[in-house]
Amino acid sequence: MARVFNFSAGPSMLPLPVLQKAQAELCEYGSSGQSVLEMSHRSSWFEEIIANTEASMRRVLNVPDNYKIGFFQGGASAQFAAVPLNLMGTGQADYIVTGQFSGKAAKEAAKYGKVNIIASTKEQNFTCIPDVDALTFTPGASYVHICQNNTIYGTRYAKLPNTGDVPLVADMSSCILSEPVDVSKYGLIYFGVQKNVAPAGMAVVIVREDLLGHARPDTPAMLDYATIIGANSMYNTPPCFCIYMTGLVLNWLENDVGGLAAMQRRNEEKAALLYDYLDGSHFFHSPAQKEFRSMMNVTFTSPTPELDKAFCAEAAKNGLVNLKGHRSVGGMRASIYNAMSKEGVQALVEFMKAFEAQHA
Repeated sequence: MARVFNFSAGPSMLPLPVLQKAQAELCEYGSSGQSVLEMSHRSSWFEEIIANTEASMRRVLNVPDNYKIGFFQGGASAQFAAVPLNLMGTGQADYIVTGQFSGKAAKEAAKYGKVNIIASTKEQNFTCIPDVDALTFTPGASYVHICQNNTIYGTRYAKLPNTGDVPLVADMSSCILSEPVDVSKYGLIYFGVQKNVAPAGMAVVIVREDLLGHARPDTPAMLDYATIIGANSMYNTPPCFCIYMTGLVLNWLENDVGGLAAMQRRNEEKAALLYDYLDGSHFFHSPAQKEFRSMMNVTFTSPTPELDKAFCAEAAKNGLVNLKGHRSVGGMRASIYNAMSKEGVQALVEFMKAFEAQHA
């Protein structure tokens, strides 16, 4: 078996032990005589799977008892609408725009109420995060929305805004499970699973209980948190295989890795390898400002777009794939999520050194 080092931003690589476990159970889960791919979501087998997955998520993320967890179809982009439909009770909300996805979330929310863009780093080409201590929140805003890690631009919040009694809502699609999280600091966390958790096709919502039950009357049932979570995420047929795979990844994190503190140490070590090389290079450049650099998505460029293209092509021939930057910014992007090994990052750095020596 020849597996490449896959630096895709999503769908992204999954831990090999998880894939092997899924492979072993693909045709028959337990003694059920059937695959998870084909079993009824109303069966006792799947009820056990979804209950265990939620329980694992509560343990791994240390989710407080007054928070509910829901599994939703539509990915994080569907949550751009679900959040205002469920939470914008005052008719307005504050948004901080630090990249493409927070911008899309704000645009979607504006369909349902007044969106106040209280800060944006667009003029800085999204290479940084606003000073959260200098923010002015809007009186009467229902919530404050952030995208905690910016996949495309390679930045993240080094510090959370202090929103007081106003719920903080965070899109954590590309950083969830990479390090410990104090869930109690948020009113709601949501994330698409295809970057660091499971195959594409699902979003997870972790929401404080008191924020449930306030959706607009015209909220579609499939986007109503109280409806879906009240039905234990089985109001309709849920994304069964995604839920199963999420459970396997959580088990890997808990039992093989040793929890999120251990995962954070791994991720910091991987990121340091790559950033240390970039900081010492006169050929490659990392545009993200140092204090806001993402631990998950490392963006960089070579001296010319032509060399960028050559770099990605030659890297792929050497088993380092999906390094092309997002089409909106160009350059390169190495997504080094939980499943990426230290050896993969080392292989990338060695290739970068060779490419620089050849083309500098």
